Amino acid sequence: MCHSFVPQTMIIKLKMVPQGGKFPMSTICVLLFIAIFYVQRLSFFSSTTTFNIFNNSKPCPTLNNTKHGSDGDKLTQKEVINVTWINDIFDLEEEEEECNFANGKWVFNNSIKPLYTDKSCPYISRPFSCVKNGRLDSHYINWEWQPQHCTLPQFDPKLALKKLEGKRLLFVGDSLQQNQWESFICMVEWIIPEDQKSMKRRNVHSVFQAKEYNASIEFYWAPMLVESNTEFFVVRDPQKKIVKVDSIMERAKNWTGVDILVFNSYVWWMNPPIIKTLWGSFGNGEDGYEELDAKIAYNLGLRTWANWIDSTINPNKTRVFFTTMSPIHTRSSDWGKKDDIKCFNETKPVTKKNHWGSGSDKGMMSVVAKVVKKMKVAVTFINITQISEYRIDAHSSVYTETWGRLLTKEEKSNPQNADCVHWCLPGLPDTWNRIFLTML
Repeated sequence: MCHSFVPQTMIIKLKMVPQGGKFPMSTICVLLFIAIFYVQRLSFFSSTTTFNIFNNSKPCPTLNNTKHGSDGDKLTQKEVINVTWINDIFDLEEEEEECNFANGKWVFNNSIKPLYTDKSCPYISRPFSCVKNGRLDSHYINWEWQPQHCTLPQFDPKLALKKLEGKRLLFVGDSLQQNQWESFICMVEWIIPEDQKSMKRRNVHSVFQAKEYNASIEFYWAPMLVESNTEFFVVRDPQKKIVKVDSIMERAKNWTGVDILVFNSYVWWMNPPIIKTLWGSFGNGEDGYEELDAKIAYNLGLRTWANWIDSTINPNKTRVFFTTMSPIHTRSSDWGKKDDIKCFNETKPVTKKNHWGSGSDKGMMSVVAKVVKKMKVAVTFINITQISEYRIDAHSSVYTETWGRLLTKEEKSNPQNADCVHWCLPGLPDTWNRIFLTML
Protein backbone atom coordinates (compact mmCIF):
# COMPACT_ATOMS: atom_id res chain seq x y z
CA MET A 1 0.00 0.00 0.00
CA CYS A 2 1.04 3.61 -0.33
CA HIS A 3 2.18 4.69 3.12
CA SER A 4 0.82 7.90 4.59
CA PHE A 5 3.63 10.05 5.80
CA VAL A 6 3.16 12.78 8.37
CA PRO A 7 6.18 15.04 8.99
CA GLN A 8 7.60 14.39 12.42
CA THR A 9 9.04 16.93 14.78
CA MET A 10 12.43 17.54 13.28
CA ILE A 11 14.48 18.62 16.26
CA ILE A 12 14.22 16.12 19.11
CA LYS A 13 16.75 17.70 21.37
CA LEU A 14 19.06 20.70 21.08
CA LYS A 15 22.44 20.02 22.65
CA MET A 16 23.90 23.54 22.30
CA VAL A 17 23.45 25.52 25.50
CA PRO A 18 23.16 29.32 25.12
CA GLN A 19 25.64 31.23 27.12
CA GLY A 20 24.55 34.30 29.04
CA GLY A 21 20.97 33.81 27.93
CA LYS A 22 21.78 34.52 24.28
CA PHE A 23 21.71 32.06 21.46
CA PRO A 24 24.94 31.76 19.45
CA MET A 25 24.73 33.02 15.90
CA SER A 26 25.39 29.47 14.61
CA THR A 27 22.29 28.21 16.44
CA ILE A 28 20.15 30.99 14.97
CA CYS A 29 21.43 30.16 11.47
CA VAL A 30 20.69 26.48 11.93
CA LEU A 31 17.17 27.15 13.23
CA LEU A 32 16.53 29.52 10.32
CA PHE A 33 17.77 26.87 7.88
CA ILE A 34 15.50 24.23 9.43
CA ALA A 35 12.51 26.57 9.28
CA ILE A 36 13.11 27.16 5.56
CA PHE A 37 13.57 23.43 5.03
CA TYR A 38 10.28 22.71 6.80
CA VAL A 39 8.43 25.14 4.53
CA GLN A 40 9.90 23.39 1.47
CA ARG A 41 8.98 20.02 2.97
CA LEU A 42 5.37 21.02 3.58
CA SER A 43 5.21 22.43 0.06
CA PHE A 44 6.44 19.10 -1.26
CA PHE A 45 3.71 17.19 0.56
CA SER A 46 1.04 19.52 -0.77
CA SER A 47 1.80 18.75 -4.39
CA THR A 48 -0.59 16.56 -6.35
CA THR A 49 2.01 13.98 -7.29
CA THR A 50 3.18 13.47 -3.75
CA PHE A 51 -0.37 13.36 -2.48
CA ASN A 52 -1.04 10.60 -4.97
CA ILE A 53 2.01 8.72 -3.75
CA PHE A 54 1.41 8.86 -0.03
CA ASN A 55 -2.39 9.08 0.31
CA ASN A 56 -4.46 5.95 -0.18
CA SER A 57 -7.51 7.97 -1.21
CA LYS A 58 -5.87 8.89 -4.52
CA PRO A 59 -4.43 6.60 -7.21
CA CYS A 60 -0.66 6.21 -7.28
CA PRO A 61 1.34 6.76 -10.49
CA THR A 62 1.15 3.71 -12.71
CA LEU A 63 3.41 2.11 -15.26
CA ASN A 64 2.44 1.31 -18.82
CA ASN A 65 2.80 -2.34 -17.89
CA THR A 66 -0.24 -4.60 -17.65
CA LYS A 67 -1.77 -5.08 -14.21
CA HIS A 68 -1.89 -8.85 -14.48
CA GLY A 69 0.32 -11.33 -12.70
CA SER A 70 2.04 -14.23 -14.35
CA ASP A 71 -0.86 -16.46 -13.39
CA GLY A 72 -3.33 -14.24 -15.21
CA ASP A 73 -4.98 -12.97 -12.04
CA LYS A 74 -5.57 -9.27 -11.72
CA LEU A 75 -3.38 -7.50 -9.24
CA THR A 76 -5.20 -5.76 -6.46
CA GLN A 77 -5.03 -1.98 -6.22
CA LYS A 78 -2.92 -2.50 -3.09
CA GLU A 79 -0.31 -4.48 -5.02
CA VAL A 80 -0.11 -1.91 -7.83
CA ILE A 81 0.26 0.95 -5.40
CA ASN A 82 2.94 -0.94 -3.52
CA VAL A 83 5.44 -0.82 -6.35
CA THR A 84 4.51 1.46 -9.23
CA TRP A 85 5.43 4.77 -7.67
CA ILE A 86 8.79 3.34 -6.63
CA ASN A 87 9.60 2.33 -10.18
CA ASP A 88 8.35 5.63 -11.60
CA ILE A 89 10.45 7.68 -9.20
CA PHE A 90 13.67 5.99 -10.22
CA ASP A 91 12.92 6.06 -13.94
CA LEU A 92 12.48 9.81 -14.14
CA GLU A 93 14.76 10.08 -17.16
CA GLU A 94 13.38 6.98 -18.89
CA GLU A 95 11.26 7.33 -22.01
CA GLU A 96 7.95 5.48 -21.97
CA GLU A 97 8.98 3.13 -24.76
CA GLU A 98 12.22 2.08 -23.06
CA CYS A 99 12.48 -1.04 -20.93
CA ASN A 100 11.81 -0.85 -17.22
CA PHE A 101 14.14 -3.48 -15.77
CA ALA A 102 12.51 -3.18 -12.33
CA ASN A 103 9.30 -4.79 -13.56
CA GLY A 104 9.54 -8.53 -14.12
CA LYS A 105 9.98 -11.86 -12.38
CA TRP A 106 12.63 -14.39 -11.34
CA VAL A 107 12.65 -17.58 -13.41
CA PHE A 108 14.55 -20.71 -12.44
CA ASN A 109 17.11 -21.70 -15.08
CA ASN A 110 19.12 -24.79 -14.27
CA SER A 111 21.43 -24.20 -17.23
CA ILE A 112 22.85 -20.95 -15.84
CA LYS A 113 26.62 -21.06 -15.46
CA PRO A 114 28.05 -18.09 -13.53
CA LEU A 115 31.06 -16.38 -15.07
CA TYR A 116 32.99 -17.13 -11.87
CA THR A 117 32.81 -18.90 -8.51
CA ASP A 118 34.02 -17.82 -5.10
CA LYS A 119 36.85 -20.30 -5.61
CA SER A 120 37.88 -19.15 -9.09
CA CYS A 121 37.78 -15.41 -8.36
CA PRO A 122 40.44 -14.40 -5.81
CA TYR A 123 38.91 -10.99 -5.10
CA ILE A 124 35.79 -11.95 -3.15
CA SER A 125 35.75 -10.97 0.52
CA ARG A 126 35.09 -13.78 2.99
CA PRO A 127 31.65 -12.48 4.12
CA PHE A 128 30.40 -12.95 0.53
CA SER A 129 32.12 -16.31 -0.13
CA CYS A 130 29.13 -18.49 0.76
CA VAL A 131 30.28 -21.75 -0.88
CA LYS A 132 33.71 -21.47 0.68
CA ASN A 133 31.98 -20.85 4.00
CA GLY A 134 29.97 -24.07 3.79
CA ARG A 135 26.80 -23.31 1.83
CA LEU A 136 25.75 -26.55 0.10
CA ASP A 137 22.60 -25.53 -1.79
CA SER A 138 23.37 -23.74 -5.06
CA HIS A 139 19.92 -22.98 -6.50
CA TYR A 140 20.25 -19.32 -5.55
CA ILE A 141 22.58 -18.86 -8.55
CA ASN A 142 20.07 -20.45 -10.95
CA TRP A 143 17.42 -17.78 -10.72
CA GLU A 144 17.40 -15.39 -13.69
CA TRP A 145 15.71 -12.01 -13.81
CA GLN A 146 13.31 -11.57 -16.74
CA PRO A 147 11.88 -8.06 -17.30
CA GLN A 148 8.26 -8.10 -18.38
CA HIS A 149 8.47 -6.30 -21.72
CA CYS A 150 12.07 -6.71 -22.84
CA THR A 151 15.21 -8.80 -22.48
CA LEU A 152 18.04 -8.08 -20.06
CA PRO A 153 21.28 -8.81 -21.96
CA GLN A 154 23.79 -11.22 -20.51
CA PHE A 155 26.92 -9.68 -19.04
CA ASP A 156 29.63 -9.53 -21.71
CA PRO A 157 33.06 -9.10 -20.03
CA LYS A 158 34.76 -8.11 -23.29
CA LEU A 159 32.14 -5.45 -23.92
CA ALA A 160 32.46 -4.21 -20.34
CA LEU A 161 36.24 -3.85 -20.61
CA LYS A 162 35.91 -2.20 -24.01
CA LYS A 163 33.57 0.40 -22.53
CA LEU A 164 36.06 0.97 -19.69
CA GLU A 165 39.13 1.22 -21.91
CA GLY A 166 41.26 4.17 -20.81
CA LYS A 167 38.80 4.99 -18.01
CA ARG A 168 38.33 4.87 -14.25
CA LEU A 169 35.19 3.33 -12.78
CA LEU A 170 34.72 4.12 -9.08
CA PHE A 171 32.12 2.60 -6.77
CA VAL A 172 31.56 4.80 -3.70
CA GLY A 173 29.56 3.75 -0.66
CA ASP A 174 29.13 1.01 1.92
CA SER A 175 29.74 -2.75 2.07
CA LEU A 176 26.79 -3.38 -0.26
CA GLN A 177 28.51 -1.20 -2.80
CA GLN A 178 31.61 -3.30 -2.14
CA ASN A 179 29.41 -6.35 -2.87
CA GLN A 180 28.60 -4.87 -6.29
CA TRP A 181 32.20 -3.81 -6.95
CA GLU A 182 33.61 -7.27 -6.24
CA SER A 183 30.92 -8.82 -8.43
CA PHE A 184 31.86 -6.52 -11.32
CA ILE A 185 35.55 -7.34 -11.00
CA CYS A 186 34.91 -11.09 -10.88
CA MET A 187 32.74 -10.88 -13.99
CA VAL A 188 35.57 -9.37 -16.05
CA GLU A 189 38.87 -10.42 -14.47
CA TRP A 190 38.83 -14.03 -15.71
CA ILE A 191 39.41 -12.97 -19.34
CA ILE A 192 42.43 -10.83 -18.43
CA PRO A 193 45.89 -12.50 -18.43
CA GLU A 194 47.48 -12.74 -14.99
CA ASP A 195 50.31 -10.37 -15.86
CA GLN A 196 47.85 -7.79 -17.11
CA LYS A 197 45.86 -7.30 -13.91
CA SER A 198 46.52 -6.28 -10.33
CA MET A 199 44.66 -5.48 -7.13
CA LYS A 200 45.63 -3.06 -4.38
CA ARG A 201 43.35 -3.31 -1.35
CA ARG A 202 43.32 -0.59 1.26
CA ASN A 203 40.97 0.26 4.11
CA VAL A 204 39.43 3.20 2.28
CA HIS A 205 40.37 3.10 -1.40
CA SER A 206 40.96 -0.16 -3.30
CA VAL A 207 41.94 -0.37 -6.96
CA PHE A 208 41.75 -3.20 -9.50
CA GLN A 209 43.81 -2.53 -12.62
CA ALA A 210 43.13 -4.01 -16.05
CA LYS A 211 46.47 -3.00 -17.54
CA GLU A 212 45.78 -4.30 -21.03
CA TYR A 213 42.82 -1.92 -21.25
CA ASN A 214 44.40 0.92 -19.24
CA ALA A 215 41.31 0.74 -17.05
CA SER A 216 40.68 0.68 -13.32
CA ILE A 217 37.68 -0.59 -11.33
CA GLU A 218 37.85 1.00 -7.89
CA PHE A 219 36.02 1.11 -4.58
CA TYR A 220 35.97 3.96 -2.06
CA TRP A 221 34.62 3.33 1.44
CA ALA A 222 32.17 6.11 2.34
CA PRO A 223 29.04 4.46 3.79
CA MET A 224 27.22 7.73 4.46
CA LEU A 225 29.00 9.73 1.72
CA VAL A 226 29.44 12.51 4.29
CA GLU A 227 31.60 12.04 7.41
CA SER A 228 30.63 10.19 10.57
CA ASN A 229 32.43 9.01 13.69
CA THR A 230 31.38 5.38 13.17
CA GLU A 231 32.40 4.73 9.55
CA PHE A 232 35.85 3.37 10.47
CA PHE A 233 34.47 1.54 13.53
CA VAL A 234 36.35 3.75 15.99
CA VAL A 235 32.94 4.04 17.59
CA ARG A 236 30.98 0.78 17.30
CA ASP A 237 27.78 1.73 19.09
CA PRO A 238 25.18 3.08 16.57
CA GLN A 239 23.57 5.04 19.38
CA LYS A 240 26.76 7.11 19.62
CA LYS A 241 26.88 7.84 15.90
CA ILE A 242 27.41 11.48 14.97
CA VAL A 243 27.16 12.55 11.33
CA LYS A 244 28.69 15.71 9.91
CA VAL A 245 26.08 16.35 7.25
CA ASP A 246 27.98 19.22 5.62
CA SER A 247 31.44 17.58 5.53
CA ILE A 248 32.32 15.76 2.31
CA MET A 249 35.35 17.48 0.79
CA GLU A 250 37.99 15.41 2.57
CA ARG A 251 36.81 12.24 0.88
CA ALA A 252 35.27 13.76 -2.27
CA LYS A 253 38.63 15.09 -3.41
CA ASN A 254 39.47 11.44 -4.13
CA TRP A 255 36.49 11.11 -6.50
CA THR A 256 37.62 13.73 -9.00
CA GLY A 257 39.11 12.81 -12.36
CA VAL A 258 36.95 9.68 -12.52
CA ASP A 259 35.06 8.80 -15.71
CA ILE A 260 32.23 6.76 -14.16
CA LEU A 261 31.01 7.25 -10.58
CA VAL A 262 28.58 4.82 -8.94
CA PHE A 263 27.28 5.86 -5.51
CA ASN A 264 25.08 4.25 -2.89
CA SER A 265 24.12 5.17 0.67
CA TYR A 266 21.21 3.82 2.67
CA VAL A 267 21.62 1.16 5.34
CA TRP A 268 23.96 3.18 7.59
CA TRP A 269 21.29 5.87 7.85
CA MET A 270 18.68 3.43 9.19
CA ASN A 271 20.12 2.77 12.64
CA PRO A 272 19.29 4.50 14.91
CA PRO A 273 16.07 6.19 13.68
CA ILE A 274 17.18 9.42 15.34
CA ILE A 275 20.63 10.58 14.22
CA LYS A 276 22.95 12.97 16.02
CA THR A 277 23.70 15.55 13.33
CA LEU A 278 26.60 17.95 13.41
CA TRP A 279 27.51 20.93 11.25
CA GLY A 280 31.28 21.36 10.93
CA SER A 281 30.94 25.13 11.21
CA PHE A 282 29.80 24.91 14.85
CA GLY A 283 33.37 24.66 15.98
CA ASN A 284 32.49 23.26 19.40
CA GLY A 285 33.08 19.58 18.64
CA GLU A 286 30.68 16.79 19.40
CA ASP A 287 28.78 18.89 21.95
CA GLY A 288 27.11 20.85 19.14
CA TYR A 289 24.99 18.12 17.61
CA GLU A 290 21.25 18.08 17.09
CA GLU A 291 19.15 14.92 17.09
CA LEU A 292 17.17 14.69 13.85
CA ASP A 293 14.84 12.19 12.28
CA ALA A 294 16.90 9.87 10.04
CA LYS A 295 15.08 11.03 6.89
CA ILE A 296 15.87 14.66 7.66
CA ALA A 297 19.54 13.90 8.33
CA TYR A 298 19.67 11.75 5.17
CA ASN A 299 18.23 14.61 3.16
CA LEU A 300 20.84 17.03 4.50
CA GLY A 301 23.68 14.61 3.80
CA LEU A 302 22.49 13.90 0.27
CA ARG A 303 22.10 17.60 -0.45
CA THR A 304 25.73 18.09 0.55
CA TRP A 305 26.65 15.28 -1.86
CA ALA A 306 24.44 16.75 -4.60
CA ASN A 307 25.98 20.20 -4.18
CA TRP A 308 29.45 18.68 -4.55
CA ILE A 309 28.39 16.84 -7.72
CA ASP A 310 26.83 19.96 -9.24
CA SER A 311 29.75 22.21 -8.38
CA THR A 312 32.56 19.79 -9.26
CA ILE A 313 31.56 17.21 -11.87
CA ASN A 314 31.74 17.98 -15.58
CA PRO A 315 28.90 15.92 -17.09
CA ASN A 316 30.67 15.94 -20.45
CA LYS A 317 33.54 13.97 -18.91
CA THR A 318 31.98 12.00 -16.03
CA ARG A 319 28.85 9.88 -15.82
CA VAL A 320 27.16 9.61 -12.43
CA PHE A 321 25.06 6.65 -11.23
CA PHE A 322 23.27 5.93 -7.96
CA THR A 323 22.42 2.37 -6.90
CA THR A 324 19.07 2.34 -5.12
CA MET A 325 18.75 0.74 -1.72
CA SER A 326 19.50 -2.93 -1.26
CA PRO A 327 16.71 -4.59 0.79
CA ILE A 328 17.27 -6.00 4.25
CA HIS A 329 15.40 -9.25 4.98
CA THR A 330 15.49 -9.51 8.76
CA ARG A 331 11.74 -9.88 9.40
CA SER A 332 10.59 -13.24 8.04
CA SER A 333 6.96 -12.42 8.81
CA ASP A 334 7.16 -10.05 5.81
CA TRP A 335 6.96 -13.07 3.50
CA GLY A 336 4.64 -15.19 5.63
CA LYS A 337 7.13 -17.18 7.69
CA LYS A 338 7.53 -17.41 11.43
CA ASP A 339 9.07 -14.20 12.68
CA ASP A 340 12.53 -14.04 14.25
CA ILE A 341 14.13 -16.55 11.85
CA LYS A 342 15.18 -13.81 9.41
CA CYS A 343 16.40 -15.16 6.02
CA PHE A 344 17.74 -18.31 7.65
CA ASN A 345 17.57 -21.45 5.45
CA GLU A 346 15.66 -19.71 2.64
CA THR A 347 16.30 -21.44 -0.71
CA LYS A 348 13.74 -19.80 -3.05
CA PRO A 349 12.74 -16.23 -3.90
CA VAL A 350 9.41 -14.75 -2.84
CA THR A 351 6.97 -15.39 -5.68
CA LYS A 352 4.26 -12.88 -4.76
CA LYS A 353 4.32 -10.17 -7.39
CA ASN A 354 5.43 -6.75 -6.14
CA HIS A 355 6.45 -8.14 -2.75
CA TRP A 356 7.71 -5.32 -0.56
CA GLY A 357 9.09 -5.90 2.92
CA SER A 358 9.80 -3.73 5.92
CA GLY A 359 13.52 -3.62 5.12
CA SER A 360 13.07 -1.14 2.27
CA ASP A 361 12.00 2.31 3.40
CA LYS A 362 9.95 4.12 0.75
CA GLY A 363 10.36 7.41 2.58
CA MET A 364 14.13 7.15 2.25
CA MET A 365 13.77 6.34 -1.45
CA SER A 366 11.60 9.41 -1.85
CA VAL A 367 14.34 11.54 -0.26
CA VAL A 368 16.88 10.34 -2.83
CA ALA A 369 14.49 10.91 -5.74
CA LYS A 370 13.63 14.44 -4.64
CA VAL A 371 17.28 15.47 -4.15
CA VAL A 372 18.42 14.03 -7.47
CA LYS A 373 15.52 15.56 -9.38
CA LYS A 374 16.75 19.05 -8.43
CA MET A 375 20.36 18.45 -9.45
CA LYS A 376 21.92 20.11 -12.49
CA VAL A 377 24.15 17.12 -13.27
CA ALA A 378 22.22 14.11 -14.52
CA VAL A 379 22.29 11.09 -12.19
CA THR A 380 21.15 7.71 -13.53
CA PHE A 381 19.54 5.32 -11.05
CA ILE A 382 20.50 1.65 -11.08
CA ASN A 383 17.14 0.52 -9.75
CA ILE A 384 17.82 -2.76 -7.94
CA THR A 385 15.41 -2.50 -5.00
CA GLN A 386 12.29 -4.26 -6.29
CA ILE A 387 14.17 -7.07 -8.05
CA SER A 388 16.18 -7.66 -4.87
CA GLU A 389 13.13 -7.63 -2.58
CA TYR A 390 12.17 -11.08 -3.86
CA ARG A 391 15.60 -12.61 -3.18
CA ILE A 392 15.36 -13.72 0.44
CA ASP A 393 17.40 -16.78 -0.61
CA ALA A 394 20.46 -14.95 -1.94
CA HIS A 395 21.89 -13.46 1.27
CA SER A 396 25.09 -14.58 2.95
CA SER A 397 22.89 -15.82 5.81
CA VAL A 398 24.96 -17.94 8.22
CA TYR A 399 27.64 -18.64 5.61
CA THR A 400 29.61 -15.61 6.60
CA GLU A 401 32.00 -14.27 9.20
CA THR A 402 31.64 -12.00 12.20
CA TRP A 403 34.41 -9.59 13.12
CA GLY A 404 37.00 -11.48 11.08
CA ARG A 405 36.10 -15.08 11.97
CA LEU A 406 33.80 -17.61 10.36
CA LEU A 407 30.73 -18.73 12.24
CA THR A 408 31.08 -22.01 14.09
CA LYS A 409 28.81 -24.99 13.36
CA GLU A 410 26.81 -24.19 16.48
CA GLU A 411 26.50 -20.53 15.53
CA LYS A 412 25.32 -21.50 12.03
CA SER A 413 22.34 -23.29 13.57
CA ASN A 414 21.07 -20.07 15.15
CA PRO A 415 18.85 -17.98 12.80
CA GLN A 416 19.76 -14.84 14.71
CA ASN A 417 23.31 -15.09 13.33
CA ALA A 418 22.10 -14.91 9.72
CA ASP A 419 23.44 -11.99 7.68
CA CYS A 420 20.34 -10.85 5.78
CA VAL A 421 21.96 -7.65 4.54
CA HIS A 422 24.84 -8.78 2.30
CA TRP A 423 24.69 -11.15 -0.67
CA CYS A 424 26.53 -14.30 -1.76
CA LEU A 425 28.93 -14.06 -4.70
CA PRO A 426 28.33 -15.17 -7.34
CA GLY A 427 24.73 -14.19 -6.92
CA LEU A 428 22.28 -11.31 -6.99
CA PRO A 429 24.82 -8.45 -7.42
CA ASP A 430 25.75 -10.02 -10.77
CA THR A 431 22.25 -9.13 -11.97
CA TRP A 432 22.70 -5.59 -10.69
CA ASN A 433 25.79 -5.37 -12.88
CA ARG A 434 23.97 -6.76 -15.91
CA ILE A 435 21.56 -3.83 -15.55
CA PHE A 436 24.45 -1.42 -14.96
CA LEU A 437 26.39 -2.57 -18.04
CA THR A 438 23.26 -2.19 -20.17
CA MET A 439 22.99 1.40 -18.97
CA LEU A 440 26.64 2.02 -19.83
